[in-house]
Amino acid sequence: MLRNRSGKLRDHRGALLNHSGKLRSYGDNSKNHKKHSKSHLKPMAKAPFMPKDDPGKCQLLSNIAQKLPGYSATVGVTAAEVAATTADNAFFAYICDAKNQYAQKALDWTAYKNNARDGTVLGALPAAPTLGPAPALVPPNIFGRLAALVARVKKHPGYTDAIGQDLGLIGAEQTVDLNSMKPILDLTLQAGHPNIGWTKQGMDGLEIWVDRGTGTFTFLAIDTIPDYLDTAALPAAGTSAVWKYKAIYRLHDEQVGQWSDVISVSVMG
Repeated sequence: MLRNRSGKLRDHRGALLNHSGKLRSYGDNSKNHKKHSKSHLKPMAKAPFMPKDDPGKCQLLSNIAQKLPGYSATVGVTAAEVAATTADNAFFAYICDAKNQYAQKALDWTAYKNNARDGTVLGALPAAPTLGPAPALVPPNIFGRLAALVARVKKHPGYTDAIGQDLGLIGAEQTVDLNSMKPILDLTLQAGHPNIGWTKQGMDGLEIWVDRGTGTFTFLAIDTIPDYLDTAALPAAGTSAVWKYKAIYRLHDEQVGQWSDVISVSVMG
């Protein structure tokens, strides 16, 4: 008798046992599995507050720079930090605008060049970008500084969710449609044994079924920590077999979502 990585008992086949050591019965529900009885939408962790793209970062920094002075005393931000955030915002906005203007001018010049090469009518040369006076240079890693400041602000006793929402420091709510959840399996060999790679995607675990060349899938295991290594005995020496696997996610001790695609691997004795 074995224990899996979550400490639950398994028999020699890897099947999950209950607390009394008896085999839990699953039956052949590989086709008509039980749907999750509650809402098919599952709340997930909030999205990161920091945008990944430059326009989003620029908008966030601008919002914080404008509103932070009104909250600085409440959340323990010094006047020097407010001034530094304002300077960071001015500098980043300037270089983003410059980059966008030059990118557009590059397109204009490319079109002009193509028209000069192959066109019939050629107008005036494209105008150069129009930039205002450059703001004062700031240290690099603008958003590293901002992330550190935000982390400190969120730990301050005066910080509230209302402040976070106003400053843009709280990521958007995320949900996942349980009915559409489908595991993606990645099959490799480790010392000749199949290793099934998978990701949790907020689920409790993965129910895995196997066909060892019989044409019938049978329950193999419930894995709670990726990946799963199938340690079943390999074929006799000098022979081979094709083992197939499929899996479905589990949440609150029920199957949810769709079955994975069937994957297969040739194992040697």
